[in-house]
Amino acid sequence: MKKLFAEFFGTFWLVFGGCGSAIFASQIALSDNGQLGILLVGVALAFGLTVLTMAYAVGHISGGHFNPAVSFGLALGGRFPMKDLVPYIVAQCVGAIAAAGALAFINGGVGDGSAGSFATNFYDSAVYFGKSYGVGQAFAAEFLLTMFFLIIIMGATDKFANGKFAGIAIGLALTLIHLISIPITNTSVNPARSLSQAVFVQGQAISQLWLFWIAPIAGAIVGGLIYKTLLQKSDSEVA
Repeated sequence: MKKLFAEFFGTFWLVFGGCGSAIFASQIALSDNGQLGILLVGVALAFGLTVLTMAYAVGHISGGHFNPAVSFGLALGGRFPMKDLVPYIVAQCVGAIAAAGALAFINGGVGDGSAGSFATNFYDSAVYFGKSYGVGQAFAAEFLLTMFFLIIIMGATDKFANGKFAGIAIGLALTLIHLISIPITNTSVNPARSLSQAVFVQGQAISQLWLFWIAPIAGAIVGGLIYKTLLQKSDSEVA
């Protein structure tokens, strides 16, 4: 139960901090001559900081997944028992939805339901800088970025790596991922984060939710398998 509570609180913090920064900072940006560039950097950093801080706070309890895709990738990569996969995902989704509920209450609502409102994920919508990306482009971005995220996570937490800095590497990786993909999809790489916002906004956010589950999980599984089969060293290789 302690592991599940750690995943609940870690995912809550990720959604509350990351999505919260997007929701409240966007209100400032839109009223300040649309400084979207500053907004994107700030939100990307906020997501990275949530993972970094919770990795050190509760990572030693649960492993610090805070993301169903990460749990899938670690399971297929041989770092996480399959029997714990469903309980972890449930705890992560409940924590994410609870955080989105808190944000909706503080914000006084969830916006107008348009693409990107309330920090929802999207494709085929020109939310930033007047450019939209189609379903194939969005799928490729979410797949590749989650794949590399898993490679980074598995490498940083490898028993032969310096584990003291794993949280920093993972947090910075998530920051970089958001810098790349906020204009493309508002960045998911985390099905629980996508679900939590879509539950409240409904509409397009729900109809497009499938992509933000399938692409990150598929990418994470491939990333986990790549690290396990192509990159991971054995004890004999190190010796």
